[in-house]
Amino acid sequence: MSNVMPNTVSKSFLFLLLTASLMLTVGCSTPRTKPASVTDRSGGSSEPAPPGYYRVKRGDTLARIALDNGQAPRDVVQWNKAVNPSFNPNIIEIGDLILIKAPAGTKPVKVAEKVTEKKPIPVTDKADVPSPTPEPTKSEIVAEPGIRLSWPAKGKVTDDFSDKNKGIDIAGKVGEPVLAASDGKVVYAGNSLRGYGNLVIVKHDNTYLTAYAHNSKLLVKEGDTVRKGQKIAEMGDTDTTSVKLHFELRVNGKPVNPTPYLQ
Repeated sequence: MSNVMPNTVSKSFLFLLLTASLMLTVGCSTPRTKPASVTDRSGGSSEPAPPGYYRVKRGDTLARIALDNGQAPRDVVQWNKAVNPSFNPNIIEIGDLILIKAPAGTKPVKVAEKVTEKKPIPVTDKADVPSPTPEPTKSEIVAEPGIRLSWPAKGKVTDDFSDKNKGIDIAGKVGEPVLAASDGKVVYAGNSLRGYGNLVIVKHDNTYLTAYAHNSKLLVKEGDTVRKGQKIAEMGDTDTTSVKLHFELRVNGKPVNPTPYLQ
């Protein structure tokens, strides 16, 4: 009887020791949890998006989609919620269709209320004298065809427009003023677009957008109306390696060389 007990205890102890060792080995070999990735629901389909829509690709954000299509992020959110009340702008997946044009029946989004001063037409006996053309008041914010821009910052252009750069880079010092290149409305002010740092986007009309990146400080917020030459930010080096202003001009969402438009 006395010989049986030690053997039983010894076997039980050995079993527990082996079990603990196995659990430790398994625990040490478990891979670290990786951040959740975007689910690819497109099934590898290359089917083009219907007119007025954009199909989400890997790495997209709603702000990026809006910028690349010449729209304000807030407008894109409102349009998609109008056609799909359950739309969540914080959760988009590869293959999703995003509405990038105002749905039917939606009133066009105005950059600012267009006000034209009515002037009396002088009385004259000459029938061939044309009536004077009313000039827009200062409250009108509509970019003229072939928009004319003022320089958004003082400094040397260190990087010209290219397919890779999508704009021009202007060197400067931290805190130097960044100015609105034309009248318009701020449709984005934040830092959620990777590679742009603290960014301001101004919409001038339904065709033109300008973007001002890498700022140290933003002086405007989304929805603000700005005037040409108004200080909207201070130069910095957020999300880049040197102090500079990265300036872009978008025409219908497509980046174009802003230099010919600058005066």
